[in-house]
Amino acid sequence: MKLFAAGAAVFSAARVASTAEVSPIQKVVQLISDFQAKIIKEGEAAHNLFAEFSEFCEDRNRNLAHEIKNGKAEVASLKATIAEEDATSASLNAKMEDLSASIATDEADLKAATEIRTKEHKDFAAEEAELVETVDMLDRAVGILEREMAKGGASMVQLKNAASLSQALSVMVDVAVMSSADVSKLQSFIQSTQGSAEDDAEPGAPAAAVYEGHSGDIIDTLKGLQEKAEGQLDEARKTETNNLHTFQQLKQSLEDEIKFANQDLEKA
Repeated sequence: MKLFAAGAAVFSAARVASTAEVSPIQKVVQLISDFQAKIIKEGEAAHNLFAEFSEFCEDRNRNLAHEIKNGKAEVASLKATIAEEDATSASLNAKMEDLSASIATDEADLKAATEIRTKEHKDFAAEEAELVETVDMLDRAVGILEREMAKGGASMVQLKNAASLSQALSVMVDVAVMSSADVSKLQSFIQSTQGSAEDDAEPGAPAAAVYEGHSGDIIDTLKGLQEKAEGQLDEARKTETNNLHTFQQLKQSLEDEIKFANQDLEKA
């Protein structure tokens, strides 16, 4: 045991002596070794940093590539959407133009139809008033003549001597059966109906206003004219009713078309 302790003491003394005796070369080698270790450590740190940065760059590159791919797809989709919207817009513009043109046409047709209807009604009102006045005038004249015939006065003798309807009417003015204004209106009515009566009559049939020179004939003639005036009045009223009905249907149809076209125009 003592021997072992003595040996350890000798070994320690020798190690201390060895440490104390390090040469300059050994120091340089030690410094180089330490510097090498430091460089290796820094290189490893730089390598790790580079590896991390490289991985970051690769990840970023992949992400950018994915974003570019998605961006290109989105651009293509947007271009397709824009093209579709352009086509839709063009279609809507064409539809709006068609609707506007249709509305303008319907409004013009409605205006023209209204103007025509206004003129038709104005003409009817004038014709109706004239025919009503003619019917009343003839009714009064017939009533007066029938009373005079019952009396057998001198006026009937003058009517018997009249050679034509014109002379008979002149006598009626003279004896105050009719006024000169009424006779003028009656003569205008006869002239206006004579042509149509001749067109409608069978070949060889006598004219509606034929007068044979007897007091009874003038009454029959006036009654015939009264019936004709009443017939024309009835026909004019029927025509007016039909024209009004036709106009109302056309007006309703055009107004509906304009209404629906405006609704479609607002939606377009």
